[in-house]
Amino acid sequence: MKHSERGAALLTAMLTVALVATLASAALWQQWRQVEIEMAERGRSQTAWLMTGALDWTRLILREDAISAQSGATDHLGEPWALNVQESKLSTFLSQDQQWQEGDAEVFLSGRITDAQSRLNVMNLIDSGKVSVPAVRIFGRLFERLNLPEQELQMLSQQLLAAAEAQKMPAQDPSVIPLMPQQTSQLVWLGLSPSTLAALDNFITLLPEPTAVNLNTAPAEVLMASLPGLDLAAARQLVQLRERGHWATLEAARLAMGPAGAELQESQHSVQSRYFEVLGRMRIDNVVQQDRALVKRDGSQVNMLWRVRSHRDAINAH
Repeated sequence: MKHSERGAALLTAMLTVALVATLASAALWQQWRQVEIEMAERGRSQTAWLMTGALDWTRLILREDAISAQSGATDHLGEPWALNVQESKLSTFLSQDQQWQEGDAEVFLSGRITDAQSRLNVMNLIDSGKVSVPAVRIFGRLFERLNLPEQELQMLSQQLLAAAEAQKMPAQDPSVIPLMPQQTSQLVWLGLSPSTLAALDNFITLLPEPTAVNLNTAPAEVLMASLPGLDLAAARQLVQLRERGHWATLEAARLAMGPAGAELQESQHSVQSRYFEVLGRMRIDNVVQQDRALVKRDGSQVNMLWRVRSHRDAINAH
């Protein structure tokens, strides 16, 4: 009898120890999880504030470019705003101000400013309440060069017109009217397939108003599409010529282009820009934040029109 009581007591003790260990491990896991969540939230908050500062810095660069006597009335790829910022360790600069201490998280920043008017603006497809035939022809040459379906261009034009008209006069049944997109990634709403949109990504933009193409920053494909008398080979030669020195005026570009320059129009071509796209990437430990923003420059005023933010794990960020 005593042996059975001792066995039962031992079993009870073992079960009690196992239960306590289980509860302790669960509590420890919950505490660890809360610490990890808190650290992740703090990292996101830090990257958000730092990214906001970085975007303000890019606005300052564009503002200084506008008031600089050296920049004149042109925008080109030889200016400071066009230089990409390779991934740099911000903690190195912070340590100089004694704001960073050993053991603090490492902070890395990279980014670039892109001339949004170096691309074909989708908003050019509509003019005075109707589809613009000249703009459709320009986009058509780009679609043909990239072997993209022309019917998607027609669908895009009609749907864009419908969305623009719906903004002025709300329809009775809004479910049948497409929304007006703000970013090129949203053009799938208007009939572009994801594969077509991916092929067009480097050559089109979506700005709040019709804009001219900046000849000083446009890639060869955009130059070819915007000028009927220019083939891709000639456009690439012009890009190489432009690298030796930008065109200060539209007349200078016209002379450099030869016969194709006769097609230049002030409403469609320019040598300066007002819209710029900013891409920034901030990394703190395993937290990565990537922001895209569109800014508009009016004189020395630079205003942000929209900003898109995304968080990613650093391991899967590349």
